[in-house]
Amino acid sequence: MLKTLISRLGQGVVVIFFLISITFVLVRLMPGDPLTDEKAVPEHVIEKNRAYYKLDQPKVVQFGYYLGNIAQGDLGPSMSKEGRQVLEIIEYSFPASLILGTTGMLIALCIGIPAGILSALRKNSWIDFGTMVFAMIGISIPSFVIGPLLASGIASKVPFLKVAGWGDPLDWLLPAITLGLATAAYIARITRGGMLETLNQDYIRTARAKGLRESTVVLKHALRGGIIPAIAYIGPAFAALVSGSFIIETIFQVPGLGQHFINGALARDYNLIQGVVILFGILIVLANLLADLALAAINPRLRNQS
Repeated sequence: MLKTLISRLGQGVVVIFFLISITFVLVRLMPGDPLTDEKAVPEHVIEKNRAYYKLDQPKVVQFGYYLGNIAQGDLGPSMSKEGRQVLEIIEYSFPASLILGTTGMLIALCIGIPAGILSALRKNSWIDFGTMVFAMIGISIPSFVIGPLLASGIASKVPFLKVAGWGDPLDWLLPAITLGLATAAYIARITRGGMLETLNQDYIRTARAKGLRESTVVLKHALRGGIIPAIAYIGPAFAALVSGSFIIETIFQVPGLGQHFINGALARDYNLIQGVVILFGILIVLANLLADLALAAINPRLRNQS
């Protein structure tokens, strides 16, 4: 297990380094200049700003400066938000994105896993077909369609729900549901497939032949093996929920990182874009690492291989 953990951490460091390198190159290939806009700015002011942000240096030197700052935990100043550090912006906005992604994942798990198990236990029944139809609908309809429908159809009619805002936990509900429905649909389909494969194993038939109750067979013997594919999916799915909630944050006016990433791209704010990408890259690596550890804890074969 320790060897696997060290190996995954080493791979994660390599992934993050390449992510930093590729993002550094791509943001500088964007058309335009981050220090000029529609307003007339004196040339000497532009040159002073370019020197301050090290943009007057060769690209290799800029990359060296940036790696050195990252090693010290400094993501640099924002080029579009005067007087603010990128790390300060992330510290202020990331909690909202994390809460939204976590709540969305909890909703997805509460819907998807029971639906997948029930569908597998009632294979080829109307429950199975109905569950999979709803799962396919959840996968097919994008979140930017579900969000406005929930806002207009539910929030406008329920007194304690608001169309937009982030003041109290009730405000998390609609954006989290919107974000989690598609993930719940994927989890339901994956769980169904895993449970069907497990229920056809010899040890399940043996347990049933011994006269064990169906609930015991399912919960004690089949569930551990049946949810392994879902657990493998949950790691990257959670990272995707946290890092891919830009549209939901815009629809429901959630003060998360999505707005800063979009505004940073529009303003060509190199440091802000790179900082957000690095944060989400680290999050994806950690989520995959936790998923691997969870799989190793559940599956004895993986523990033995480790």
